[in-house]
Amino acid sequence: MSRARAAILPVEMEITNKTRKPLSVPLPGGKKLFLGPGKSGQVTPKALEFPALKALIDSGDLEVFGGDRSAKGSSVKSSIKPPGGRSGSGGIRHTGDR
Repeated sequence: MSRARAAILPVEMEITNKTRKPLSVPLPGGKKLFLGPGKSGQVTPKALEFPALKALIDSGDLEVFGGDRSAKGSSVKSSIKPPGGRSGSGGIRHTGDR
């Protein structure tokens, strides 16, 4: 990914559930992020300004980590796999009589 394109994409922040019970984290747009005990997930910086999420962070139930992409790996492309777990190296598979 080029630097110009990386600057356009929003930097995602990581949040971690610090409680011993699963949390349903409210996000903007009526969405929810379900985090098990000790598990983490990613949210946008805009979501961190959401009042309900701020309340969970202020209470200590959630911990926020910075959005440094270099710590996690810079390539998003490497984690994308075709459906079905197959590689995309083959062509169309023909079946039946030909």
